[in-house]
Amino acid sequence: MIPYGRQSISEDDIHAVVEVLRSDFLTQGPAVPRFEQLVAGRVKARHALAMNSATSALHAACLALGLKRGMRLWTVPNTFVASANCARYCEAEVDFVDIDPQTWNLSVPQLREKLVRAKKDNRLPQVLVPVHFAGQPTDQEAIWELAKEYKFRVLEDASHSIGATRQGEPVGSCRWSDITVFSFHPVKIITTGEGGMALTQDDALAARMALLRTHGITRDAAQFRHEAPGNWYYEQQMLGFNYRMTDIQAALGASQLAQLEKTTERRNTLAQRYAKALAQMPLRLPRVHPENRSAFHLYVVRLKLNEVKNSHRQAFDELRRRGIGVNLHYTPVHLQPYYRALGFGPGQFPQAEAHAQEAITIPLYPALTEQDQDRVIRALEDVL
Repeated sequence: MIPYGRQSISEDDIHAVVEVLRSDFLTQGPAVPRFEQLVAGRVKARHALAMNSATSALHAACLALGLKRGMRLWTVPNTFVASANCARYCEAEVDFVDIDPQTWNLSVPQLREKLVRAKKDNRLPQVLVPVHFAGQPTDQEAIWELAKEYKFRVLEDASHSIGATRQGEPVGSCRWSDITVFSFHPVKIITTGEGGMALTQDDALAARMALLRTHGITRDAAQFRHEAPGNWYYEQQMLGFNYRMTDIQAALGASQLAQLEKTTERRNTLAQRYAKALAQMPLRLPRVHPENRSAFHLYVVRLKLNEVKNSHRQAFDELRRRGIGVNLHYTPVHLQPYYRALGFGPGQFPQAEAHAQEAITIPLYPALTEQDQDRVIRALEDVL
């Protein structure tokens, strides 16, 4: 089976992890801050806070932005459920904005229309989570202008897009957002096994997220609210969580980060090869905005169902039968049973629903050989 994605682990990565295993620290040592500094420098962010998952980073970011019961978060339906769940962890309401039919990212025209209606109904969001689908940056500058006009905060879910750029600006710089979150899951651009990171230019947001990831505890005497009786003293200043990343994970991440440009270039090369080979097939291919460089975390195609011999399900099953480990990104969040129970249902976000009825994620990862890619291409040709 050729998987749709997989990690790439080098001897340098293994050596970096072994060094930590032989050191004095497995967690809360020097590797985590070093990794944070490397990522922050790479994407031009003032602060980087490593956590044990991108889901944890989204949750901490929402809390740092003040999201709570009685407030609202908007995101897209075409995403992993964590982009919406982070609001529910804060007891906030969730709503969705449909996707653009060309880029498959959040539709700015749809967002603008929804904001106009929400203002009239006094139901504007406090937080918007635009998602960089498959590695392509969203129209962040347009979203940022709307954020200033309608007074909401912007939390970029860039789980797919470390290494990508928008107008030459690295994703993660927070030029057009309050906070950006990366994921380091094994199938992502770089991996720490499990892990995530929140980035921001805002000192206060960074300080709040730093507390939230460590039980709400600080050991910084400059932040103490009471006089310290001794060097052992620490303070819990809020209700926080154990969202820390280990030194083992951070060492792997730092080693992987050194290969980020090479990894992203390889993904783009494979994507260009797919684009050329699949151009004449009954497929809609990813369209990268001219101002973007995609990280190509995923390569998603959409079937032109009126031109193919098989249904979406049949094509998916037949590709799997031939050893092509295709997947679907994503079943729309609003159609999941949990969100249906909150009042969502079919027909509310037609672009995201159409995407799910046509989309197939085909294999793309740095170690994918051209021979295996040709096998994927031949299988698609046969099945379609």
